[in-house]
Amino acid sequence: MKVLHIIIGLNTGGAEMMLERLIDAHQHDSLLDHAVVSLTTTGKVGLRLEELGIDVRSLNMDSLSDIPRIFLRLLSIIRSERPFVVQTWLYHADLIGGLAAKLAGVKCIIWGIRTTELKKGSYLTATIRKISAWLSYWIPDYIVVVAESSKKKHMALGYSASKMLVIPNGFNIQNFHATPKLVLEFRQSVSIKKSDLVIGCVGRLSQEKGQDVFIRSAGLVLARFPNCKFVMVGSGLESLNRELVSLIQQNARLDRFVLLGERSDVSLCLSGMDVFCLPSRSEGFPNVLGEAMFAGLPCISSDAGDASVLGGADVPIAMVGDHSDLANKLIAMVEKSDEQRAKIGQRLKQRIINEYSIEKIAGVYQTLYEELERNY
Repeated sequence: MKVLHIIIGLNTGGAEMMLERLIDAHQHDSLLDHAVVSLTTTGKVGLRLEELGIDVRSLNMDSLSDIPRIFLRLLSIIRSERPFVVQTWLYHADLIGGLAAKLAGVKCIIWGIRTTELKKGSYLTATIRKISAWLSYWIPDYIVVVAESSKKKHMALGYSASKMLVIPNGFNIQNFHATPKLVLEFRQSVSIKKSDLVIGCVGRLSQEKGQDVFIRSAGLVLARFPNCKFVMVGSGLESLNRELVSLIQQNARLDRFVLLGERSDVSLCLSGMDVFCLPSRSEGFPNVLGEAMFAGLPCISSDAGDASVLGGADVPIAMVGDHSDLANKLIAMVEKSDEQRAKIGQRLKQRIINEYSIEKIAGVYQTLYEELERNY
């Protein structure tokens, strides 16, 4: 069965990496033939897919004025490849790729929705989303949404509820390696002492990710537990960021913060933490929370996206944007013994293995493809 994936781009991101993991997990299945079209550039994910032997085409869209050219090129590719399924990822690809696939006579079309809320000022994307809501009754056979919260949001926006199917992201549980020696070396390299209890968060600096909430809650935690140290990982979270440093100085203690910026070894950074915190105001499916769970960390999260669904009963949930509530949840976790926190972390790791491995999620997609094949 030929499955042609259409995505806006193939640089590193949640949707892009899930597409890569899905295709990689299906590599053993000779009955599935995946190919990928990027509407923009190949990117790092595209290069890795090519190394797997996947046919990746990049259409190099630069601006809105390119859309007519891109659309005709996409139409030509689909007619030439004649895929049984066209699966699109993210709003722009849903609209452009979905229309092209429909006009090309593709039998089965699957849209992919990966977000819940839009960033402020995303007027073009909001317009595309509104148009897609109207077209959702005509173009796709299924609309795969990454989270229950996202499904509810898009139903309220007018998307076809009967076509929506929630399939969460899957985690590659084979590629997480952080030996005790590496963890010790990491902690020493960033000046974390053995007596420090490390609370960390991961995510690019943005209003949606809630780093300001994390910092304000840290001040309250430090008033009770001055031995805590707060590690922040992500683009923009560097000591050279004067606005960030000022916010820390106003609400907590700068000497108790480790600002690591963007890192390529996030799994190691997570393994160097004792407690993980997700302070986001907005999420779809919170990948980094799942990664922290698989690292065996006890976790605290805001009630953003599907955090409560992913974490289950073992992840305390704080109200979105409420730094006092978040601090109280963190304090309760810090008050537990090392053994209690370790047991929570192990239960969360097993939850990822049992419910969210890429093998299990890839199997859900395979079942969907097979169902479409039977229906046609």
